[in-house]
Amino acid sequence: MFNFFQRKNYLADYLHGLVDIHNHLLPGIDDGAKSVDESLSLINGFSQFGVTSFKCTPHIMHNHYDNTPKTIKKAFEQLSKELEKKSMSDVKIDYAAEHMIDDDFENILEEQQVMPLKEEYLLIEMSYLQPSFNFDTSVEEIARHKYFPILAHPERYMYYHGNYGKYPSMKSNGILFQLNLLSLTSESYGSDVQKVAEKLLKDGLIDFVGTDVHNSRQLELLKEIKLSKKVLNRLLPVIENTIQTFY
Repeated sequence: MFNFFQRKNYLADYLHGLVDIHNHLLPGIDDGAKSVDESLSLINGFSQFGVTSFKCTPHIMHNHYDNTPKTIKKAFEQLSKELEKKSMSDVKIDYAAEHMIDDDFENILEEQQVMPLKEEYLLIEMSYLQPSFNFDTSVEEIARHKYFPILAHPERYMYYHGNYGKYPSMKSNGILFQLNLLSLTSESYGSDVQKVAEKLLKDGLIDFVGTDVHNSRQLELLKEIKLSKKVLNRLLPVIENTIQTFY
C-alpha cells in the first residue's frame, strides 16, 4: 500500500560542500543581487547549510544585460573586497557568466568576450518563449572554440515538454545539462517544470546542478525543498559530479 506519510528529506541537508555553478550573486549588474549588502546576505544564507563556494554567473544578454568581462570583473572585485573586509575567508567566489544565445552571441564568442566556467565550460541559455533560432549553429561554434556547452535549466524550456525527444537529441550533440535545484519544487516554476526536472534526473540526462538564486525569496524556497528518497538518490551523484568537476 502507498505510504502517504513517506518521509521527505530536506534538500539543503545534502548540499554541504556544493560548488554553486549558477547564481546571480554579483551586485548590481543583472536581475540578481542589487547591492553588495544583498550579495553578502545571500552568501550568509547559503553558508547556513554549508554552501560556501560560488561560480558567479551574471547574465550576458544583448540589449538587456550587456555585461562584458570588464563589468563582471568589476562587480566581482567589489564583492571580493567586502568579503575580505568582513574576514569571510571560508567563502570562495569566482566569476563567469550565463550567456543568452541571441543575435549577438556568436559575435562575442568570436571576439573572445565570453566568460567560461573553469576555462573550458560555457553556461548558455535560451528564451523561455521560444528556442533560439541560431541555437544549433551557436553550439557548433562553441565546440569550434574548444568549449563544452552547458545548457542552463533545460527543464524550464516548456516548448520542449511536449517534444521530450529533443532532450536526448541535444545530449547526443554534446550539450551538457545543468538542473536548477529550485525546479525540484512546484513552488518555484510550477508543477510541469518539476515533473520534467524529475524525469530528466530519472533518465540520467542531468550532468550538473546549480541554484540559479537571484534573491532572498528564492533562497528561502531552496531551504524548504523536500525530496523523496527516490529523487534524492538520483540527485546525489549529480551533486557529487558538480563538486568534483568545479571544485
